[in-house]
Parts: sequence; C-alpha cells; structure tokens
Amino acid sequence: MDPLREHLLYLLRGGGAHVDFDAAVKGIPEDLRGKRPPRSPHSCWELVEHIRLAQWDILEFTRNPKHQSPKWPEGYWPPSPAPPSAGAWAKSVRAFRDDLEAMCALISDPTLDLYAKIPHGEGQTPLREALLVADHNSYHLGQLVLVRKLLGA
Repeated sequence: MDPLREHLLYLLRGGGAHVDFDAAVKGIPEDLRGKRPPRSPHSCWELVEHIRLAQWDILEFTRNPKHQSPKWPEGYWPPSPAPPSAGAWAKSVRAFRDDLEAMCALISDPTLDLYAKIPHGEGQTPLREALLVADHNSYHLGQLVLVRKLLGA
C-alpha cells in the first residue's frame, strides 16, 4: 500500500494525536449519555450521533452519485439530547464503526484515484473527503472527551 493511503488510514482510525472513537465512547454510563454538562451545548449522545450522521453523509457522497445529503443543520443532529431508546446508543456506535471501516476500505482500494474529482461533486476528491472525515471526527471526539470528563465519566 502506498504511504499516502497508509497515512490516511492511520489518521481516520485515530492515530497520532487523535483520540480514537472506541476510546472516546468506552464506558460512558447509560444515565449520562443524554445529559449536557452546565453551559455545554451538547450531550454525549448528540455528539456521537452527529459524527455518525456526518461521516455517513461524507461516505455516501464519496461513493454514491445518487446520494442526497440531509438538510443542514437538522439532518446532522439528533432531535433530543438523549438517545430515544436503550438500543439507540449501541446502534449508533455500530453504524459509526461500520461506516468508518467502509471509508477505510474505499481509501485502501488501489484502483481509486485519491486525486480524481468526484464526478457528481463540485471539485471534491476522495482525498479531500477522507481528510474531512478525519478532521470532523477528531474535532467532535475531542468535544466528546471533554463532555464526558465534565460529567465525571
């Protein structure tokens, strides 16, 4: 595998100075997932679901010319601070992992030209979209770590 693809995979999976997703969500108690710390705009649930939704959208945009992105901002944030059901957290965590691995598989494909413009885009490339996923996830995972610390988790 070429060094650029290796670097992208390392970055996407939380390498270097980036916290990885599993470490950020591990052990957050169920009763704290929907709580917002004082003066915080987001709960752990809101952040997990937001990064899942955004990552899914970027992945689908990259690989599916028929994909329609959700409306901003409501399509990228859950409607409430708490998960709607006991299983919603686990489902969101699984979906995030699955989509991350799908993005990694896409980037790993040696036949994919990382620099080629996505035909249905406006100048975006697979490289840009992979970096966008890594940057966006990193930013919000940092917020998640802070929120959980403020909640004592």
